[in-house]
Amino acid sequence: MTIATTTRSVETHEVPVAGTWQIDRAHSAVEFVARHLMIAKVRGRFTDVAGTIEICEVPEDSSAHVTIQASSISTGDEARDTHLRAPDFLDVEQFPTIEFHSTSVENEGSHWLLVGDLTVRGVTRAVVLDVEFDGAATDPFGNSKIAFSASSQVNREDFGLTWNAPLETGGVLIGPKVRLELSVEAVKA
Repeated sequence: MTIATTTRSVETHEVPVAGTWQIDRAHSAVEFVARHLMIAKVRGRFTDVAGTIEICEVPEDSSAHVTIQASSISTGDEARDTHLRAPDFLDVEQFPTIEFHSTSVENEGSHWLLVGDLTVRGVTRAVVLDVEFDGAATDPFGNSKIAFSASSQVNREDFGLTWNAPLETGGVLIGPKVRLELSVEAVKA
């Protein structure tokens, strides 16, 4: 069996070979962290993520499109998850998906910036993901795989997620800033 090369060098960077890569749902995670009671960090994730990464010969010409099923939100607390799916937050009945479409890729030395439009609840805002290429491998079934990790911070209120409750001691129940953390594995299409 011949094992295909899945990376190449461009200038001083190891990057995936050009081609179309499909996000591997079973080995990818889109997670978030938000402040609760102004003191604690609560983590959650979306469990249904799909998308395509198009790697170009010139890495800066590459692109990504990701679709997240909003109803797949999971924080480990069913009552909280039900509230997050409701109109106060994601309103998954009216807005079933969260979408990301990249608009540019920028080389920042040891890492990359993936700039794109994030749409949540029908509201689109530009976001910048700080991306690292984590490597490539061939799985035991002969599939070429690549992996990336990425992070960003957004203000949930910019997307119409404004529900909150004041605290008697001052402050609010849920902080406005949300940290996004992605671990993405993709398979060559």
